[in-house]
Parts: sequence; structure tokens; C-alpha cells
Amino acid sequence: MAPIDQVHLSFNPQTLTLLNAVLGLVMFGVALELRVDDFKTAMRTPRALVLGLLGHHVLFPAMTYVLVWILKPEPSIALGMILVSACPAGHISNFLVHHSRGNTALSVSVSALSTVVALFMTPLNFAFWGNLHPITAGLMKEVAMSPWEMLEVIVMLLGVPLILGMWCAKQFPNLAHKIEKPMKILSFFILFCFIGGALAANINHFIEYIRLVVGVVFVHNLMALGTGYGLSTLAGLAERDRRAITFEMGIQNSGLGLILIFNFFGGLGGMAIVTAWWGIWHIVAGLTLASFWKSRPPPPPAQAVPDTAI
Repeated sequence: MAPIDQVHLSFNPQTLTLLNAVLGLVMFGVALELRVDDFKTAMRTPRALVLGLLGHHVLFPAMTYVLVWILKPEPSIALGMILVSACPAGHISNFLVHHSRGNTALSVSVSALSTVVALFMTPLNFAFWGNLHPITAGLMKEVAMSPWEMLEVIVMLLGVPLILGMWCAKQFPNLAHKIEKPMKILSFFILFCFIGGALAANINHFIEYIRLVVGVVFVHNLMALGTGYGLSTLAGLAERDRRAITFEMGIQNSGLGLILIFNFFGGLGGMAIVTAWWGIWHIVAGLTLASFWKSRPPPPPAQAVPDTAI
């Protein structure tokens, strides 16, 4: 077993419980901004919507499996990559799409549906690709993790807050409108502090092994962003939609990934370090790309044709 695979990061149960609550708060804050009309809007562009969901939950995990074969990272790092690819879209994707002058409505719709679909696809993708790959299968057998156990955790962390947030927004729209922005800022700040705290508490391990994950995460994230833009271009989507799909594929919910790692893998070093670095790097890469696009307004669609076919 490689040295990094013997590292189990320090994270006590009380802190983990609080982190679970913080992620639930983040989801609740995001759900306050969601309306049934958001989903109706997405249904008007089914080609873009389906492309975003299939790209995120089918193509990206499969491509990650191939990338692990090519890069041959340490087993726990490889398993962390697979887990990250199985997570739903990260919630900052909506901000990045808006900042890049992309189609924010499409981004919100894909993010919301991605989270709902992730209730089932995250544990299934992780179990399937993790057990299939010989590099990671040993670690999967070692912990004997049940996809149904992960499903239960994800439903509590994502599903319940999502339903409560949308219900609150419908029943108390004025209150929801007042608190949605400050709640999102506060919850993201707390989540960022937790990720930073986890790294700080294990800074020696992080410094020792960061060299093993920097290049891997760079290639992994670049692959996701590039595939999102390339696929949407081939599908003939408008530039604003391309930018939305790019971020929906390239921004992952790494906070959820960290929680699952500490819940099911005891903070296994390689998994935790690669996932935590993902959480930092995709913000840097996303803001860089969004700022680049912000200075380049997307051209209007050549022709406004109803999107009735995938």
C-alpha cells in the first residue's frame, strides 16, 4: 500500500456532524431560489438540458474511468477522482454562468435536476466505476460500502433540504426573497471555512502529497470543462448555452464528496486531498474562464427555433 493510502486525515465526528448540517444549509439556500417555472423553462430546451445531464452523470464518470487508466495515480487518489466525477454539479456553477454572460436559467435548471438525479446516480456511478477499475476495486472491497447506505446519506444531505427550500419559497415568497442571498453567502462562506479548516488541520499531509494531485486535478477539471464546451458546440447550441453546459460539467459538488469520504472512508488521505484540492481548483479555473468570457459577449443565436428534439 502506498504511503498516501495509509494516511487518514484528522476529522472528529462532532465536526463531521456540523459539516453535514452546513451542506444541508447550503442546499436549502440554493433551493430558496428555485421555482417550478425553472424546470418548465428547461423543458423548452430539452436538447441542452439532456446534454447537460448526460454529460455530467454519464459521460464524465466514464471519461474519468479512462483517465485513471491513462494517468495511473495512487489507488486512493483514483478513487477520489471517481467520487468527484460522480457528484452533482457544484452550486457555484450558477454564479459562474451568470458572470460569464451565459444562460443562467439553463444552468439553474441543469443544476437542480443534476442534484435530484444525483440522489441515485452518485452512489450508483461511484459503486459501478469504483468496483470496475482494478486500481480502485481493492479499496472498495476493503470498506464494503453499500450504494444504498450512500443513497440514504445523500437523500438526507441534498433531497430533504431541496424539498424544504422549494416549499418555503412557495409558501413564504417574500421571506425567501429577503434571505436567499445572505443565506447563500453565509453558507458558502462556512463551507469554504470547513474545507480550509480540514486542510489546515492536516497541513503536513497536504504539503507532503499535494504534488501528487495538482496535475491530476488540473487535467481532470480541464477535461470536464473542455468536454462540456466541445459537446455543446457539436450539438449546435447557442454560445450562451455552451457556456452554461461548460460550467455544469466542470464544476463539481466537492463539499458533498468530502462528507462522503469522511462518512464512508474515514477521511482516507488520497481521496480527501484530491477532493479538497478539486474544491479549491475548480473555483480558480471557473472564475478565470468566466472572467475571460465576461469580456466577450456571446453573439445572439442565428435563428430562434423552438427546441423540440434532442
